[in-house]
Amino acid sequence: MAKDPLFIVVAAAMIFVVLILLFGIGSFAKGGEFNKKYANKAMRWRIGAQLAAVLLILAFVWIRGKM
Repeated sequence: MAKDPLFIVVAAAMIFVVLILLFGIGSFAKGGEFNKKYANKAMRWRIGAQLAAVLLILAFVWIRGKM
């Protein structure tokens, strides 16, 4: 399964979500002007990336379930 291209895309999407989450936590911890500028943007990026990751997971399950 690790050599499956769709699995690799799904894994990359989940890693991307974690990286955005860590960026958001880091900006929250830093606080100040940086947090005010990027907190909402990071939340929107994370929600969008999570939506994409969930859709990719559903597509993976649907496509591989037919085989």
